[in-house]
Amino acid sequence: MARFWAHCWSMLPDEQASPKQIEILRTMSGERRLRLAERLYWSARRLKITGLRAQHPDWSPERLEAETRRLFLHART
Repeated sequence: MARFWAHCWSMLPDEQASPKQIEILRTMSGERRLRLAERLYWSARRLKITGLRAQHPDWSPERLEAETRRLFLHART
């Protein structure tokens, strides 16, 4: 838990979970939280592909997917 709060100090205020969000997450099963994280991951990938497509309308779907895969592979949080 201490590690969680230490991480919060490096986050912007609008990135931090509210006490209500933390309460809700604590009541969820690990399986449910994992499913939500997976949905968030794939939503982020779709959003990244959409942004890349807007920046590079000439890129093929294969190139967009490859670039998205590369960006996610080397992403840092």
